[in-house]
Formats: sequence, structure tokens, C-alpha cells
Amino acid sequence: MTDLTAFVERERSRLLADLSDWLSIPSVSTLPEHAADCRRAAEWIAARLGKLGFRVDTIETDRHPILWAEGPAVPGAPTVLCYGHYDVQPPDPLNEWITPPFQPTVRNGKIYARGTADDKGQVFCVVSALEGLSRANGRLPLNVRLLIEGEEEVGSKGLTKFLTAEPDRTRADAVLVTDVHMVAPGYPSVDAALRGIVHAEIHVRTLKSDLHSGLYGGAAPNAIETLWHLLERLKGPDGKIRVPGIYGRVKRPSAKELKAWKALPIKEKGFRAEAGAKALNGETKFSFLERIWARPTLEVHGIVGGFTGAGAKTVIPAEATAKISLRLVPDQRAKEVAAQLRRAVQRAAPKYADVTVTILSQSDPVQTPLDAWPFEVLDRAYREVWKRGISPIRSGGSIPIVPLLQQRKAPVLLTGIGLPDDGLHGPNEKLNLDQLWKGIVLFGRFFELIGDRRR
Repeated sequence: MTDLTAFVERERSRLLADLSDWLSIPSVSTLPEHAADCRRAAEWIAARLGKLGFRVDTIETDRHPILWAEGPAVPGAPTVLCYGHYDVQPPDPLNEWITPPFQPTVRNGKIYARGTADDKGQVFCVVSALEGLSRANGRLPLNVRLLIEGEEEVGSKGLTKFLTAEPDRTRADAVLVTDVHMVAPGYPSVDAALRGIVHAEIHVRTLKSDLHSGLYGGAAPNAIETLWHLLERLKGPDGKIRVPGIYGRVKRPSAKELKAWKALPIKEKGFRAEAGAKALNGETKFSFLERIWARPTLEVHGIVGGFTGAGAKTVIPAEATAKISLRLVPDQRAKEVAAQLRRAVQRAAPKYADVTVTILSQSDPVQTPLDAWPFEVLDRAYREVWKRGISPIRSGGSIPIVPLLQQRKAPVLLTGIGLPDDGLHGPNEKLNLDQLWKGIVLFGRFFELIGDRRR
């Protein structure tokens, strides 16, 4: 067994400096002005893999490049495909960051920057594990492929097109996806299910142009008011989605699964504190874990319209737009839900308004059986490093590409070393350094144990 702990202790300062260097690249995939930064981030991790002996191919897309990396061949050994992404979410609101989002800063044993937990820090953890094994033994104990994209945060359209055209890229004995977090500190977990997503934009126009609110107020239709009343017709105050047909495929988790969730260390009071909320809402007849893991949702992410500058401008806005998303649970189909949403919006739209729905991205939910042998290997690695086996949970989040990673039937292991309070997509995103160092040892040991399973 390779002493990866010694590698981490010896190289810790260098590894931290290298991770900080990568995190400082503002690879925000959704903003066109950061396209060059996304390419720089891809080139950075490609160069690191090249130094480890990987052959790295850059696959161009309409937006940001995909990296396909193959390690040196190990005849007779199993193959693991590792997936991750180098793109990050926008850092707004900037005024809520204690230190700038692209100036990585260590405070109290944690590194703060956009992308620390989602997902550069976790990709770096896996690559560092491969480095530790390679340097200690002069070679890797298994065949490794890495698929690292730059569009996960905007729907993975480039990678979807690539894997649809070349499905054999996903042929492996196991797929490792490190874009999730542990259920709680000290409690390793594996996600047995991910929610799917339909991300959409609803646009309302009620007038040719903005009008004077004194001369026309009380008679001319206001686009923002029309939009908020429309949104109220899509979701009630009880949290129930009012899109006809939306619950047709939804099934409750099994009694066994619900019992296992009750035994987890995550409790409603702690979850509420973590969220910074005075109280929770939604479908209160379901537990909070069911609401975030096993129930579909509809959320409004932003509304744009009218005048929002300093001072006063008394206008009736002619148009308004809302960005929304629906999270989907196993057995729902994104294409079907997108059609249900379109029909519901058109039924709810008043005759005096022109209303359009644009689907920005969509992906199906995922449910993974946990009885394949790679899960046993992962469990053993966690027991050796974390002194506790994996708890099967679900995730409320979505990873659009996972359904395609499953298309050659390799078991997909959704696990990670992040923690629930890492602040993904929010200000002051962080990664605990203890998690990073133990994660390098964990994934290194996982690769070793997989490599022991000779064909």
C-alpha cells in the first residue's frame, strides 16, 4: 500500500500553492467576457496532467473546450473514468465576499475562492491522488481516463454532443464523479440519485413601450405585475407546483430508504441554520430531506423589468422576464416536464399579454443501483481513511451529464470530499483543507484497490 499520507505531508505547501494558482483563474462559463479565462483554466489542468504522463486531447465546442486525458496503459488492469469540470459560477454578489472570489485565501484551515468545492478543488484532489501514486510507484496501478469539461454550470451542451456522438468514451469498469459533497462532517456518502433540471426563461410583454404611470396607471397592463401573477399560478404558497401532470411520475422513496435517512446526522434544525433561514417552507407534509432529495421543485431565480436605477422613474414597464428552474426526481423526464411547463404558462397567460417560454437547458434525473463491486471498493477505501463506510443518500442538485456517463452501463460513483456548508454557488465558497488532504489519500487508495482487481 502506497504511503500517500507521507506524499501529502511532504508536498502540502506546493499543492496548496498550485491549487490557489488554478482557483485564481476566473473561469466563469456563463459570461462571454471570461471565455479566454475558461480556456486558460483548461490549459492549466491539461499541463498538469501532461507532466504525469497523460495524453491530453482538447476537444473544441461552440463555447469552452473539453479535455480528454488518458493515462499510460496498464494491460490487464481495470479502467476508471473520472469526470469533473473547470468552469465556475459567477461570483455575485461581490460585496458579500470577505476576500475577493478569485484571490484564494486560507482562513482557519479553509481555502476560500470561487470553485474551491465546485469543482476545481475536487478535480485537483483526484489529480493529486494520481500524482502521489505515480511518483511513489513510478506508474499507476490501473487505466485512468479523465473527462474535464468547461460547461457544467451552463448545461454541458458541448459534452452532451460529444458523448452522444462517441458513446464508447464512457466504456469503463467504473465512473468516478467528484462533484458532490459528504452528507455531514465525518460521514462519507455516495449519491444514489440526482435530481434532473429544466431551466427556463419566461418573458412577458404587455405594451409597445414603457408608459407614464400617472397618465396610464390603472388601465394599462403592467408587465411585472402580470409576470408575478403568472408565477403565482405555477406554484402555490404551500410549495405545491401547479403545473398539470408534474407529479404523474413521482414516487415516494421506499420505507427502507426513509428509515436510513432518519438515522443520518443531518437534522432539520441544523439544516435551517446552515441555510440561514428563520424557518423552512414548502410541502410541509414531507420531511425536509424528502423535499430536497425526492420531491420536484420550482424556483424563481431572478426577475428583470422596469426601472431599477437610483432615484425615481414612474413608468409602467412594457416587458418583464423571469428565470426559473424545475428540479426533477427519478422517473420524471425533462423533455416531458418542459412541455408541461410550456402548456401551463400558455394557459395562465392573460389575453392582453404576449408570453413566451424559452428552455435554456434540461437534463433527466439519475438513480444509480449501489450493488456493483466498485461501490464495495469505495466503501473499503473510506473505511480505511475516514474510519467510516459510505452512507447512500440522494442529492437535490443536478449534474446534467451523468445520464450520458451511464450509457455504457459502467457504475457511476457520485462521491466527494466537500461539506454541506461549503457555500456552492454563493459568496465565500470554501473547501476545508483537512478534507482535501484526506481526500487525496482516499482517492489514491481507491485507485490502488481498483487496480488490485485484475481482469
